[in-house]
Amino acid sequence: MTKEREVNIGTKAVWAGEKEVLVHGATQVPVVVSVAYNYDDMDEWYDVAVGKKQGHIYGRNTNPTVQAFEDKVKILEGAEAATSFSTGMAAISNTLYTFLRPGDRIVSIKDTYGGTNKIFTEFLPNMNIEVALCATGDHDAIELEVQKGCKILYLETPTNPTVKITDIRRMAAVGKEVGALVVVDNTFATPINQNPLELGADLVLHSATKFLGGHADALGGVVCGAKELVEKIYHYREINGATLDPWAAYLLLRGMKTLKLRVEQQTKNAQGLAEYLVKQELVDQVFYPGLEDHIHHDIAKEQMKGYGGMLSFSLEGGMEAVKVLLPKLKYANRAANLGAVETTYGPARTTSHVECSAEERAAMGIPDGLVRISAGIEDLEDLIDDLENAFASLKESQAAPSL
Repeated sequence: MTKEREVNIGTKAVWAGEKEVLVHGATQVPVVVSVAYNYDDMDEWYDVAVGKKQGHIYGRNTNPTVQAFEDKVKILEGAEAATSFSTGMAAISNTLYTFLRPGDRIVSIKDTYGGTNKIFTEFLPNMNIEVALCATGDHDAIELEVQKGCKILYLETPTNPTVKITDIRRMAAVGKEVGALVVVDNTFATPINQNPLELGADLVLHSATKFLGGHADALGGVVCGAKELVEKIYHYREINGATLDPWAAYLLLRGMKTLKLRVEQQTKNAQGLAEYLVKQELVDQVFYPGLEDHIHHDIAKEQMKGYGGMLSFSLEGGMEAVKVLLPKLKYANRAANLGAVETTYGPARTTSHVECSAEERAAMGIPDGLVRISAGIEDLEDLIDDLENAFASLKESQAAPSL
């Protein structure tokens, strides 16, 4: 009898979750745009509608193309179940609103993505939900807050945009002690570089718009974990309506076939860019967990398979220097996105934390001149040469006498 071994993640990215929805001998998942599904048998229709039998009833609930996307992510993350959303923020907000009630308490970190932070600082307090935000990386402080009791422990690691790292295994253990749900935003790491469920998390979510899709042409979000938990989130989503569009699901599926290849090259480029930037005299700080002097390098080395395609740096001269440097780059999009095949630069004040005031960003440890880089899949030599020319222009502008 032939023994089947575990298939590697790159192969899963190509093949997983698709076979069930292939039709007519096609090799690619079809885009099913039908809003409704016909049943001649009234009893079968009812059984599908109430979940006794697999099938599809209405597009706001489920869709074959969307199901294939969900199944692929589920398999890559090693989860029992997954459900998808129209955007990454829909995945985050729907997950939180599914489980939190007035009087509940949530513990998280201070420098999560700006949209997530707004939920913590604006929306949840208005619902009479207590929010405790701890300094990212201060594991003792997080433990103390969790031990006071909480419904959810929410982590984002690496963080956006300062790529700080939280010890998932340690935090998951303390969360379990008080019966908290441990939720991890894995967008920056991707399933290629990190699997939070294996480290003890209950739920893992992604803005699929970013690395999963990889081509900056489709919005989406996804959460996966234990079937019992995901079914509750799915029910909230199906009623509240933040449904993933089937065409977007197809684009995300197509992008995920090259996920491993892309992330490996993006990780290599990010490491190279970080090592270049630390040597530049006009750079104040470089944030990348692959650098040995990164504050959380040892934790990242322990829980990640690769350090990821995201980094950031701050410039001497703050935003005025940023305004000179970024327009000089040739091989870069200056845009509010990340995870794409093209390298993308953006100041935190107009990308990840545009919703926050300068004071709020400073409180999160985000310098005014911080620039986030999403490394693409270009040749590293060209990206460094591009930066070299941009820094030369910046130096010239600073040396020029003012009129």
